[in-house]
Amino acid sequence: MGARPMTAVRIGWIGTGRMGAALVARLLDAGCDVAVYNRTAAKAQPLAERGAEVVARPADLADRDVVFVMVAASADLEEVTSGDGGVLTAPDHAPGVLVDSSTVSVEASAAVRAEAAERGTEFLAAPVSGNPKVVAAGQLTFAVSGPRTAYDRVEPLIALLGRGSTYVGDGEVARLVKICHNVLLGVVTQCLAEITVLAEKGGTSRAAFLEFLNDSVLGSTFTRYKSPAFVNLDFAPTFTMPLLRKDFDLGLDAARELEAPMPVASAAAQLVASAVGAGHVDEDFAALLLEQARRAGIALEPEDVAVDDGLGS
Repeated sequence: MGARPMTAVRIGWIGTGRMGAALVARLLDAGCDVAVYNRTAAKAQPLAERGAEVVARPADLADRDVVFVMVAASADLEEVTSGDGGVLTAPDHAPGVLVDSSTVSVEASAAVRAEAAERGTEFLAAPVSGNPKVVAAGQLTFAVSGPRTAYDRVEPLIALLGRGSTYVGDGEVARLVKICHNVLLGVVTQCLAEITVLAEKGGTSRAAFLEFLNDSVLGSTFTRYKSPAFVNLDFAPTFTMPLLRKDFDLGLDAARELEAPMPVASAAAQLVASAVGAGHVDEDFAALLLEQARRAGIALEPEDVAVDDGLGS
């Protein structure tokens, strides 16, 4: 792509669910040329109305300079890349760079990397930190691994999608970085639940305690973002407990393989598994607060207080 302006780069996008659609919208708003594929074509129609071209198969994106992928699982990634009509199966074309932001295994990522190399396509693993609300606030971040030269070429495009990206190394290392991120997510949320319950049981409101915490040096974008859920017990899912449990399992497997002890994460993993066993499977993982309150012998009630989530929403 060299010095070409980003609006001149022909972009393909596979997977226009809630996250994918929000990210494609950012590219369209920036004036980019984007063609999209989604298994359920009707879900891509709102993007067509904003200027995206909708194609019938991933293979129809093979002549694009850069193709992003954001699908649900390893099997989906393999299907849209090397399966029937996959983006890497077109006879005459292959993308210059394939950027995968799906949540997939290291093994699936490595397999697609090998398939891409056979077609002359450079492959970047680029998992994200955030959700559609974070995308809308322009705060999404990426961890990216693969050829550094490919990253340098597409980094200006990735910059249009959120707050920034970090190049973390070669191969599939970005997958481990994302797992480490999600393990910390669980540990921090469990810790936040414990201290919030302690403060409430000692006589202060959750709203008051979290306001103090968020204004202190210990406050963070994340603690501020989760405060409305903790205060008003709104656990509409952004990330569910079973998904968090899966990432703990992957993180602890990696820790055993690399001989890196993680005693605090191991304890948090047991508490997450306990919450799943107690039936917290469809709620947001912030429902760890409810289990912590139950163990402390208190019943929580929504405080019905307006709380700033730090994202301007």
